[in-house]
Amino acid sequence: MKTAIFLERDGILNRARIENEHQVLPVRLDEFRINPETGPCLLKLKEAGFLLIATTNQPGLSAGDLPRRELDRMHEVLLQSLPLDDIMVCPHAASDLCPCHKPRAGLFTEAAFKWHLDLEKSFVISDKWQDAAAARTVGATSLLVQSPWTGCGHHDLVLPDLATIVERILRWQTTQRILAA
Repeated sequence: MKTAIFLERDGILNRARIENEHQVLPVRLDEFRINPETGPCLLKLKEAGFLLIATTNQPGLSAGDLPRRELDRMHEVLLQSLPLDDIMVCPHAASDLCPCHKPRAGLFTEAAFKWHLDLEKSFVISDKWQDAAAARTVGATSLLVQSPWTGCGHHDLVLPDLATIVERILRWQTTQRILAA
């Protein structure tokens, strides 16, 4: 079975605009800005053998605020710019109570089926408590970038930035290889 790194799209892979202490998701390609820190970090994870899967709640799709064409264009930019293997999208609002809207774990279980993943050896990187809650449900390790959205629920680790998280994952992987030898 394979191991994956799940990466929250908004706030990790791309810059989120902040208004009234909330992240505002881009709804047009011209609002979409890739976080420049992510490229080198993801290359390190890719070289270490991880599958890289972006996950994202996009309730604007079902609300009609986000045209599917614009979302597809944003994701084309992500796939061309970063070494991602897949992008998993929940198009529903939280009030729809669908199983894929984080903090529910449907996106992770769908990816596990599609990619033959061992979720208990996988990692979730985010800046939001919802991703940590979904990670806990499937037994993955959650690593959050310190932000106003980490919440006070369970998360395995909160670190200052993506580069620090990547170094921690790579150290754990090296330690696991040594212990297995």
